[in-house]
Amino acid sequence: MSLDKETTEYAAKTPRSRALHEEAAAVMPGGNSRTTTFFDPYPFYFQRGQGAHVWDADGIERVDFNNNYTSLVIGHAVPDVVKAVQAVAESGLSFPGPTEHEIRLAEMIVRRVPSVESLRFTNSGTEATMNAVRLARAFTNRAKIAKFEGAFHGTHDWVMVSVTGDTKSWGNRRRPKPIAWSAGIPAAVLKNVVVLPWNDPEACEEILTAEAGNLAALIVDPYLCNGGLVPPADGFMKRLRESTERHGILLIMDEVISFRTAWGGGQERLGVRPDLTTFGKVIGGGLPVGAFGGRRDVMAFYDPRKGGARISQGGTFNANPVTMAAGVATLNALTPEAYTRLDALGDRLRGGVRRLFANTRRRGQVTGVGSLFWLHWTAEMLTDYRSTRPKDAEMPQRVFMGMLNEGILMTQRGLGACSLAMSDEDVDRFVNALARVLARQ
Repeated sequence: MSLDKETTEYAAKTPRSRALHEEAAAVMPGGNSRTTTFFDPYPFYFQRGQGAHVWDADGIERVDFNNNYTSLVIGHAVPDVVKAVQAVAESGLSFPGPTEHEIRLAEMIVRRVPSVESLRFTNSGTEATMNAVRLARAFTNRAKIAKFEGAFHGTHDWVMVSVTGDTKSWGNRRRPKPIAWSAGIPAAVLKNVVVLPWNDPEACEEILTAEAGNLAALIVDPYLCNGGLVPPADGFMKRLRESTERHGILLIMDEVISFRTAWGGGQERLGVRPDLTTFGKVIGGGLPVGAFGGRRDVMAFYDPRKGGARISQGGTFNANPVTMAAGVATLNALTPEAYTRLDALGDRLRGGVRRLFANTRRRGQVTGVGSLFWLHWTAEMLTDYRSTRPKDAEMPQRVFMGMLNEGILMTQRGLGACSLAMSDEDVDRFVNALARVLARQ
């Protein structure tokens, strides 16, 4: 089935969402506030979610493998989280000062992640990485930062570089050029961002050595979660840690997504101790959240005691009690046994997809770790972001729309995530739906 036919079927099923989108477009550019959630002809409107399932404005039920872009690791409207939120909300939604709830969530994160000796909360992962980058510059008194090609770290200027797009203009694979990901990125930003090639330790070492005197930090998503979920080669992350330590470059590990993969996040799985870590998504239990933390001596730049902080950080809703309580309830549910179950669900899904590809001789691959997965439509060996580019550029969208019509929600790019609310039957439903979609292609 063509994309046009899948889209026509979708539109026929969702007239109420179409009407809501038309209303929204009259008052918001494009009809929404999240560019990533838009797709042609219009996104469907959510009415409710429960466990592993969501329902749209037309009453259509779907199994949710998007989970608000990996945030809802234990599922929708989990009773313990709802009760925690309700209990706090009854006493007040926000205050011009701290509450005990932020202490409890901070304690939980510090216990789980040994590299995080102290931390501060924000309202998004974008704010978390923004503060971590600023902190690294202040601590090292250096101006530049390094990031990886294809890595997403939020939507502030300093990380909106070489994220996605046509790689033909990105320069040599081993010496990538910094490319603005958005209009409005000043040229000065590109001069101060060094782009590295994923899974090429020798090239990374050469670049880091050449730029060492100017580099404040290297920010890295340990699994390139938004760049194709291409795992790091054996020893790659440890070599980065050795190189950054040797050159006095702070290593910032962006665990906004990868924290859902283990009790102590990606750094626990990979055995790497960064200087700073950023968090978001899962630690808020479904509410807006971010956090950044790490070495106590580095984080001391934000300490307002004894004469004032060297860096000011504000935010009217930072560490608001409702979010903090939801985060505590969520992390309480994420026991070691829960991670074992999430790993099993992810393994079952990836195994089912691999068998499907093999049995149908489909030119496709699936990557992932823990509860995360990514569908790829190329036979090329997956080593970095460039290698993940599909040969048929329309294929990810055809599959996305086809899966919607089969009652499955994931992301348009191919990223998906299992939640603790899912059953083996939900995972099998995904694989069977994908088989039907591919049979129509």
